[in-house]
Amino acid sequence: MQEVFNRYIFYLEVERNASPCTVRNYTNDLLGNYKRGSEKGFFQFLRLKEIDELGKVDKHTIRDYTSWLMGQNVTKTSIARKLSAIRSFYRYLAREEILPDNPLVEVSAPKLDRRLPSFLTIEEMVQLLKAPDLANHQGLRDRAIIELIYASGLRVSELVKLNLGQINFDSNEIIVWGKGSKERVVLIGEPATMAITNYINRGRPKLVGKRSGDALFLNRYGSRLTERTVQMILEKYAALAGLDKKVYPHLLRHTFATHMLDGGADLRVVQELLGHASLASTQIYTHVTKSQARKVYLSAHPMAGKDEEREKG
Repeated sequence: MQEVFNRYIFYLEVERNASPCTVRNYTNDLLGNYKRGSEKGFFQFLRLKEIDELGKVDKHTIRDYTSWLMGQNVTKTSIARKLSAIRSFYRYLAREEILPDNPLVEVSAPKLDRRLPSFLTIEEMVQLLKAPDLANHQGLRDRAIIELIYASGLRVSELVKLNLGQINFDSNEIIVWGKGSKERVVLIGEPATMAITNYINRGRPKLVGKRSGDALFLNRYGSRLTERTVQMILEKYAALAGLDKKVYPHLLRHTFATHMLDGGADLRVVQELLGHASLASTQIYTHVTKSQARKVYLSAHPMAGKDEEREKG
């Protein structure tokens, strides 16, 4: 099993060009995380059931695994993610003709409760943008990062992979390679363009080191920024801005999409800018904007709310 698994991980990294985060999650979901918590990995379950061959796994095994996870109070979201990892693994086994059948064909993931994505208000976004100190090079970098994610809706994995040559300052466009190495063009406005320009001219030269190459965003050692560092940067400025929300890179992506639709953007345009393969992935933001519209309506319309005096009359 271990040899086949190692080849699968190599396939994810090289042929599928999966992000380090995806590879890490799939590894934990299949092998299990031995550093914390009880055993919940798929292979750990197979050992528990004394199943020593991948070909012995059938739909009943998968359903037993799902029930086992539920018995350990694993959330529906986590179970769905683990089943997705197993499904991907068995698709690979079928593709390589290691196994003839995929036992997950007749197994569906648990129905998830649909949660609306969180986002920042315009006022909160302004506070966050004002937080970096533009008098130092790291502040210039961090302002450029925040401006860029908010202006473009980039995934953090796409942000940290950016090179200098991908930005066209004449047209305010950036060429991005997203999931599955799919190329798309994202647009940025003048504030983001200005913030990036200031960082490149005044901030980046003070961070450049031997390993910098053409990487756009650098850490203090001159290497390319990591996704985790971007997360820490946003947490830092959220605290400085006095925001009472957990701020993370994907929250700014949600904020971009929500503000675009609130401003009247066409859903398919937002889909293209976000790099969503399916329109269904983008449509969840229409629920957010409807929810926001309802709040605005109830607070703004003079006859929309409950009026105790009117009810008495």
